[in-house]
Amino acid sequence: MMSGSTSCSNIPHTFSGLKPNGHQVSGGGSGSSDKACFFQMPLHYPRYRKADYETMPEWKLDCLLSQYGLPVTGDINQKRKFAMGAFLWPSQNE
Repeated sequence: MMSGSTSCSNIPHTFSGLKPNGHQVSGGGSGSSDKACFFQMPLHYPRYRKADYETMPEWKLDCLLSQYGLPVTGDINQKRKFAMGAFLWPSQNE
């Protein structure tokens, strides 16, 4: 566990030009209609419990959401609620 760190350095950037959220736009020059956009899904699904999300620091939520290409907006409570809705099964969210 990273203590005191505020960066998302554990997110792999293996492709040149790959953004932290996994989106990349490539294609010909300007005006070209053959642009491609894709998302690189992380290998593992997050295995946090509801209690983990409720106490997770904001920087860690930001890293988690951006790693999966999800929006990182709102205050800490909105981010926690969004992460729980995105990653917890309904039976875990009770």
